[in-house]
Amino acid sequence: MKLYPNLVAAVVLALEEIFSGGGHAEQVVEHTLKKNARWGARDRKFIASNIYDIVRWYGLYSACLTHLQLTNNKYYGLFAAATIVKGNTLPNWKEFEGIYESEIRTAFEHALKIRKLRLSVPDWLDDIGVNQFGESLWEKEMSSLNEEAEVYLRVNTLLTTTDKLLEALRSSEAAVKSLDDSLFATAAEPPLVMLKRQRLHNTEAYKKGWFEIQDASSQLVAPFLQVKPGMMVIDACAGAGGKALHIACLMKNAGKILAMDVEPKKLRELERRASNAGVEIIQTSVITPKEIIKNKGKADRLLLDVPCSGLGVLKRNPDAKWKLSAAFIEEIQITQANILKEYAEMLKPEGMMVYATCSILPSENEQQVAAFIAQKPNKYALLKDLRVMPSQGYDGFYMALIKKMA
Repeated sequence: MKLYPNLVAAVVLALEEIFSGGGHAEQVVEHTLKKNARWGARDRKFIASNIYDIVRWYGLYSACLTHLQLTNNKYYGLFAAATIVKGNTLPNWKEFEGIYESEIRTAFEHALKIRKLRLSVPDWLDDIGVNQFGESLWEKEMSSLNEEAEVYLRVNTLLTTTDKLLEALRSSEAAVKSLDDSLFATAAEPPLVMLKRQRLHNTEAYKKGWFEIQDASSQLVAPFLQVKPGMMVIDACAGAGGKALHIACLMKNAGKILAMDVEPKKLRELERRASNAGVEIIQTSVITPKEIIKNKGKADRLLLDVPCSGLGVLKRNPDAKWKLSAAFIEEIQITQANILKEYAEMLKPEGMMVYATCSILPSENEQQVAAFIAQKPNKYALLKDLRVMPSQGYDGFYMALIKKMA
């Protein structure tokens, strides 16, 4: 494999921005690819795939380098380690001086014998994973999270059908098919999966609002809420609104959805997306204690897609495992418990709510729900829950359907 200095330099600069500058990998990759309009598809793929690969396997590749190599030429060193362990040869560049292939390979073989290095996770996360899942299941799920994520689409049934969308995308030379998996047997429209990575934002179907890019397991949350047209639904942690838009489709644009979040910027993005998707029943509001009191007992359905560690979506956000901390996990679990306790007041008697996360940790999921219901066992009841694990092929998600008694 021939390496080109300008492309390797682009990868190295991006890695520095992610690890030393605090940039988010997805945004850094996007920004990097916009820097040079002359880069062709092959160059862009080389840059993006190498950035994500090194971010994903940062712990393993770091273990292949000596302290001196990491100190003097850290990001070129990481690129060198990644190149060598894939069976390629380094060019004779000054950036790779002092890096010896035999040493890298020996260190790599040793690292593979140590679980936290083999899985490329920080020590604290490996401890939590083993504690909550056991060694075998943790290794299985973390191995799945180290795979590249596939791209899934949600059909906007307010504007089109699956068949029409497939036809439109294929006419735009997009390789896509309907997902055939019993997990989605009850879905009104099954997710679509991209057969190869392509930019879809310039397609007519995207401009018309016929689909949203949304992971398959995320598309299970809105149906889990069991909404019906005419209901009053509150999405209390709406973010940019992917699930609120899905709920609107299931409600056939009839009723009311109050989308709430702590960040006004995200709600403005939701309003833009709703307009493009033909959704007319969403209202937005910044959530405050006053807004919670104002809407007490009003919701037929309540969605609490709470802030979480995001450990279920590491396929998409591999840099997160290097930026999270054990302290953050503890803090976010306190936040989750408080949201459950306070926001549930907006639910009507006999109403139902879904507590959801994109985490795989029981401490953020089943244990949170059990603790919440134990506080008021005569007021709330768990009807059912669903855990989607990364080893099933999708993002890790958890959702629990809870009913409020009369």
